[in-house]
Amino acid sequence: MRLAAVVLAAGKGTRMKSGLPKVLHRVCGRPMVEHVLLAVRKIGVQKTVLVVGHQGDLVAELVGDKAETAYQAEQLGTAHALLQCRDALKNFNGDIMVVCGDTPLLRHQTLSQLHTEHSRSGSAATVLTAVLNDPAGYGRVIRNTAGGIMKIVEQKDAAPAELAVSEINTGVYCFKAEGLFEALSEIRSDNAQGEYYLTDIIEYYIARGESVGAVIAGDAAEVMGINDRCQLAVAEKVLRRRILDRLMMSGVAVMDPASTFIDDTVHIGADSIIYPFTFIEGKSKIGENCTIGPSSRLFNATLGCRVNVQNSVIVESRVADGCNIGPFAYIRPGCVLEKDAKVGDFVELKNSRLGEGSKVPHLSYVGDAEVGRGSNIGAGTITCNYDGENKWRTKIGEHAFIGSNTNLVAPVVVGDGSITGAGSTITKDVPPGALGVARDKQRNIEGWAKRKKISVKID
Repeated sequence: MRLAAVVLAAGKGTRMKSGLPKVLHRVCGRPMVEHVLLAVRKIGVQKTVLVVGHQGDLVAELVGDKAETAYQAEQLGTAHALLQCRDALKNFNGDIMVVCGDTPLLRHQTLSQLHTEHSRSGSAATVLTAVLNDPAGYGRVIRNTAGGIMKIVEQKDAAPAELAVSEINTGVYCFKAEGLFEALSEIRSDNAQGEYYLTDIIEYYIARGESVGAVIAGDAAEVMGINDRCQLAVAEKVLRRRILDRLMMSGVAVMDPASTFIDDTVHIGADSIIYPFTFIEGKSKIGENCTIGPSSRLFNATLGCRVNVQNSVIVESRVADGCNIGPFAYIRPGCVLEKDAKVGDFVELKNSRLGEGSKVPHLSYVGDAEVGRGSNIGAGTITCNYDGENKWRTKIGEHAFIGSNTNLVAPVVVGDGSITGAGSTITKDVPPGALGVARDKQRNIEGWAKRKKISVKID
């Protein structure tokens, strides 16, 4: 049976207290609506329509070509939202699944189960329900004595006996496409909210002798909707644990899941170890046999195999096999570390390439630089790349040795196999194999401390 999906994402989400549309708030690296779109894509839908309203252009821009867009100019309820898809789905024959854009924990397996049951039963509508210990805020599923569904009643319209029901409507449905939009046109807004409830279509079908089925979600946490930042944090914790479980089952060692934060968009190879208090975000990709952390952050970073990162930050950079980074290194955007390079403690790199086997062991800033293979950058080295108006590049050749506390005033070239004397300020190119020294001759002034009445106490 052919299947289309409608994702309802028109609400403003006032309880989020944000200028951002609710469905664009991120959960483990993805906007929550993207999690929903991924779930429906995995069940093989032939067509997806996203209903947008508040700041709809912003939502549509993020979604791009992942779904068609239908606009709900006025938020008059879920039935009204689905009606906005009439033109997009007018020639669609099959089933239509409706899901909410603020349910990022919904698994594709659950949606597949719902569609399978809907197809098997031949019902006009099948509802995904859940049983909650605290159903407050949700519409209640009211069944007859035989266990069949009679209606779904929203909390604000429910009688006391109905409020005692613990089975709730998740807002996820499967409908036969045939006759759906005609049925939606019959729904009225005579309720406490003055809205057109999609839940009312259940009574409409039952009154006309159509069958309505239900599937109870096995894990009630899946159907949790996000309405405020507290619920967002709960969803983040649930999804984060799912991600870590998936990684651990694929061969990644996570030393302490409670203190490890990895986005859904991250890939990590087998036999890598992630230590506590580590954040791996964005489209980061980590190879096999790496050790990351503790207390490290990687964002859009690509790491090869056998890379060690300790107490460091890597942002939008590429690191080849066998590199060692940290502790307390900061690798800023645009950096490339070739095989077996080392960036040690209290080193900052920016927009630089470090050649194979080269080392910046400690206490240095290397920015806008090209360093050849096998070179060593001494402690306290600074590439002076900014003249107040423009950024300039420094080029250091292969097997060069940069002495401690060298200032390299760009643009400058230090040739292959050359050396700079410790404490030098290099303003001119150093030819290959040469020694570059640029510092004043030392003078000792006798009795200076006494004349200046400076008392030096030595313990």
